[in-house]
Amino acid sequence: MRRFDYSFLNNGLLPAGLVNLTANISALKTMAGVRKGAYAQIFTELEAVAKVQSIKSSNAIEGIVTSDERIAAIVNQNSAPLNHNEAEIAGYRDALNAIHLDFAHIDFRESDILRLHEIMMSLAGYEYGGQYKADDNVILEVDADGNRHVRFRPVSAADTPKAMEQLELAYLAARDDANVNQLLLIPCVILDFLCIHPFRDGNGRMSRLLSLLLLYKNGYDAGKYVSFEEQINHHKAYYYEALRQSSEGWDTNENSYFPFMENFLSTLYLCYQELDKRFAVVSGKRITKKARVEATVLNSLTPLSKAEICQILPDVSPTTVEAVLGEMVRSGAIKRLGPPRTARYIKA
Repeated sequence: MRRFDYSFLNNGLLPAGLVNLTANISALKTMAGVRKGAYAQIFTELEAVAKVQSIKSSNAIEGIVTSDERIAAIVNQNSAPLNHNEAEIAGYRDALNAIHLDFAHIDFRESDILRLHEIMMSLAGYEYGGQYKADDNVILEVDADGNRHVRFRPVSAADTPKAMEQLELAYLAARDDANVNQLLLIPCVILDFLCIHPFRDGNGRMSRLLSLLLLYKNGYDAGKYVSFEEQINHHKAYYYEALRQSSEGWDTNENSYFPFMENFLSTLYLCYQELDKRFAVVSGKRITKKARVEATVLNSLTPLSKAEICQILPDVSPTTVEAVLGEMVRSGAIKRLGPPRTARYIKA
């Protein structure tokens, strides 16, 4: 049986890169907290955009897709699902909403984890939602010739309840240790959850929901405003490679958490960096959408296209971006490079 022990986080022998990463995240977290108090409406708009992106991306990682129009309708209008994929997407919406609205009262407890899984699976009609797996499962990989290989054997179905109990208790003990950095603890717990693989289906999506839950409970809420799941999806190959490295030797307690920790924290850092970019304006200046577009272009060291600006500022409409860019070109503040359809913009 796997032994869950996070005492290594309290021995002072952690890689310097991980420690520096947590310090950088904490600095950006402090800045985001100040801005949230001053610009509540902008954060509300960003949250609405990020929620759509999170629900789309977390399901897309598992091959569960529908059109962007239907995603928006399911998320923003509570539209009834039209097929099985949409039912899965709506289930993730409901579980994510539960975390956003009530994370303070949800914990890393077996009862709460089972309840979140039930919420996530219920609309798709699965009878095993909210229940641990009844049969053993394996994680397969397919080689270039189409041959399947067992990459990892998770905890057996018979041992899963005991493993989940021990995981919960180990987390609670480490959480109460004042010498353990909670930001370093969270990815370790998520890795162990993934290696137990406690459910018949939905383990990957649950791991992302639980990541957000634990981050929110510890005050790291960038994922509310810049989708954490979308960042994972953008860099999916690195995520799976880190998971592979950190799961090697897991069943015999010989694995290293560090690759997965670095990937997890790097993803969170990207979220905070993206959030910081969206407020790149002169200190004290009122942050209007026009001012944010202007600052995004003026502070960039490389030319930006309209599409790239829209990606950095997802709550600002393409029409507004285009209008601001036109004004800035006419005033001479920026110059346009290339023909209109593929134009990029840089400070003059």
